[in-house]
Amino acid sequence: MNKTETAIFASGCFWGTEYFFEKAEGVISTQVGYIGGHKDRPTYQEVCTGSTGHAEAVEVTYDPSVTDFRTMAMLFFETHDPTQIDRQGPDIGTQYRTELFYLDAHQKEVAEELVQILESKGLKVATKITEASKFWKGEGYHEHYYSNKGGTPYCHGYTKRF
Repeated sequence: MNKTETAIFASGCFWGTEYFFEKAEGVISTQVGYIGGHKDRPTYQEVCTGSTGHAEAVEVTYDPSVTDFRTMAMLFFETHDPTQIDRQGPDIGTQYRTELFYLDAHQKEVAEELVQILESKGLKVATKITEASKFWKGEGYHEHYYSNKGGTPYCHGYTKRF
């Protein structure tokens, strides 16, 4: 049985976040959802109001024999603007914040190191690094949105930062 590892990233609209991770080498699966709020079983409509405290996020399951958390976290920082507060592109609200939800001490350490590297390059990083709470799966119609509907993200793009 193959061992897998998980990471959770919030970088604006989960459609765009998932778009890049589902294409990454070593990724086994992605799941859109909500994390970091105070309401159990939030719906998309509730999260969109900004009143639940949740961020749109993606849970990424990957094969650690192929890739590692550092590579996943670097992709996170390179596929959105980590300097924007409570928004990505035209999407505005706390649900679109940049936040890395760590699952263990190693993930926290790597995330903090990457933020330090970005800040040493002059970026004013707004990304929060937060211990993961309950991840609530999103509605099925959001899964693999761009793969199913076609097109590319309107508020995510790749920028080499490391």
